[in-house]
Amino acid sequence: MKSKSLKVAALLLGLGISAQASAIVVSWADWTGTTASGANGQITTADGTVGVTYSGAYSFVQTGSGTNYWTEGTPAPYTSGVVENAPPAAELVALNVGGSKTITFSETVLDPYLALTSWNGNVVDFGDDVLDFISSGRGFWGLGSFIPNADNTGFFGSGELHGIIRLTGEFDSIIFTDTTENWHGFTVGVAGLADDGGSVPEPTTLALLGLGLAGLGYRRRGARKA
Repeated sequence: MKSKSLKVAALLLGLGISAQASAIVVSWADWTGTTASGANGQITTADGTVGVTYSGAYSFVQTGSGTNYWTEGTPAPYTSGVVENAPPAAELVALNVGGSKTITFSETVLDPYLALTSWNGNVVDFGDDVLDFISSGRGFWGLGSFIPNADNTGFFGSGELHGIIRLTGEFDSIIFTDTTENWHGFTVGVAGLADDGGSVPEPTTLALLGLGLAGLGYRRRGARKA
């Protein structure tokens, strides 16, 4: 995989180093059913299939049929220079009761992505500084933006927020809290599995990055498992 942290990309630019970047194809969840306590599905990657389970209160779950809430306007909320592909139509978990939520993977994944629709006025926290705010724009319900909190552990949804966030590192599960509203939806995707080498920069990029980091004494934030 060729995904790179936005922070690394910014550092390269700050050092005057150009690195060729391309958007990655995210493997998005195929939600297949509901349970008394949530929803389940699977994510098919180039390296294998990962089971995914959502646990927590929810309003409804789309398993491939119904309204496509992943539509894009201008600016596009779900595709960018980082992510090439929007989530598939009508694959969505809709939340309406605030509280703790958990997304669990059957094996460790690298750099999971969350696509969000209509998170307006929502206060969200992941409990750790792992967030990259990838994109936001005009979606099914309108236009909004992320307002990160001071610790970069969460955000406030200003306006009709539609967009994508990335949690950097290795994860067996994602735990977050949100607040109550009519409904707001999400789906989850991954860049790859943690045991396949993950998002490793190409050798030229590694060499350039090593030179720059050596001069700055840069310390990369370690990978985290929720």
